[in-house]
Amino acid sequence: MILQQRRDLKRSPRVGFTLMEVLVVVAILVVLASIGIVVFRYLDDANEKVAKLGIKNIDTAISAYKMQHGDWPANLQVLTMPEGGKAAYLEEQNLVDPWGRPYLYHPEQPNPRTGKPLIMSQGANPGNQAGMIRNWQ
Repeated sequence: MILQQRRDLKRSPRVGFTLMEVLVVVAILVVLASIGIVVFRYLDDANEKVAKLGIKNIDTAISAYKMQHGDWPANLQVLTMPEGGKAAYLEEQNLVDPWGRPYLYHPEQPNPRTGKPLIMSQGANPGNQAGMIRNWQ
């Protein structure tokens, strides 16, 4: 009987993880993190492309407004108002960039070459000059 008790003491339940189990979990976490980085980079690139397209649409709308009225609109909200039974140039949702901030419009700063007003988005990081997206460089 005494021998049987000692054997039971030696066979204690397993406590903790083996080195191999820890390495497998770390490897899985590294793979998931790298996939996440790639996906978020793709989303950032997609938002930049959407912002460029939005600026191009606004640029087209202000050009159409100028052809109709002879001058650039005073602000972008003018483009969302229907005139004379015609549809508006843009919808209100077209004045907001992919990051949820309104596009900036500066009719007082025309492009020296084309004369078009500056239209821009602050990008993903407001205040970062390098991340701003503009209709002219």
